Amino acid sequence: MILLDPDLEPAPAPAATSATRAAAHASLPVSGATPRNQRIPSTRTLSRFLVDAQAAVRLKGEVSVLLTTDAAIRRLNRQFRGKNKATDVLSFPAEGIGAEGYAGDLAVSVPTALRQAIEQGHSLSTEIKVLILHGLLHLAGYDHEADQGKMARRERQLRARLALPQGLIERATKAGCPILSRSLRKGGKPRASTSEQVSLLRPGKPPTPSHSRSSRP
Repeated sequence: MILLDPDLEPAPAPAATSATRAAAHASLPVSGATPRNQRIPSTRTLSRFLVDAQAAVRLKGEVSVLLTTDAAIRRLNRQFRGKNKATDVLSFPAEGIGAEGYAGDLAVSVPTALRQAIEQGHSLSTEIKVLILHGLLHLAGYDHEADQGKMARRERQLRARLALPQGLIERATKAGCPILSRSLRKGGKPRASTSEQVSLLRPGKPPTPSHSRSSRP
């Protein structure tokens, strides 16, 4: 299920950096209209990809993906990880009572995804798909901080199958800065989590303990 944050701009602008300013100057038309490859893809397009990616990952259960703002994902990152900054994707595995048939939630910051898409030279749609795949692998239990490259290898295989470009782990490795990924239980121990995000994506459903985050620092 793909959900759009009502506060999300139809054509979000990436956060200004020297790289994105230069890329935007080179790629944006003088009229200021949003290029097609920087537009948010339709929920139908992303829903089809989510089905295909879940099948490739072999992840059973419903997954909700919230496309949201930098401000919203920053609040979640601060609440669950103590990191007061925006990130690209947060993963919330579903666990505990009421989690039957539900794999978990993903939250994707569209402005951050757009900035990364410009830096990588591909479309916003492609970047969101890269982030969804990365998040699904976390929901499936992969953890690139502790699996000796198992997640990186699996992500590389699945990106080839799904016709996606370089993933987050490879980008971070080439840049010399490891991805910071966490799944936290109460008490801050690795691998599971706390997910009040569930109440954002599924109103009326009680929070399920679980949270996992994936991004470059």
